[in-house]
Amino acid sequence: MFVLELTYTAPVERVDELLEAHVAWLDALYEDGVVLASGRKNPRDGGVLLAVGDDRARIEEIAAADPFVTGGVCTYRITEFIATKTAPALEQYRQQLPS
Repeated sequence: MFVLELTYTAPVERVDELLEAHVAWLDALYEDGVVLASGRKNPRDGGVLLAVGDDRARIEEIAAADPFVTGGVCTYRITEFIATKTAPALEQYRQQLPS
């Protein structure tokens, strides 16, 4: 599982110009089952996505395709973690520690 933290590198007005494209990009990722949750940080200086996948390189490719990235208004910090404990609704994403 991955936590993707994005930080705005441009004024929010420039971010808002790309918001519709960013939301369409997110919608496709939800449909593909890659993103489980997403939202703005408070204060509004970026956002956070919770994503699933087995391949960090693929998650990096996905983040690089975000219209916020291609539009030059944010950067991503990607943290991979092993979800050994989850809420019941996320049980299918629970993982075992490697041996």
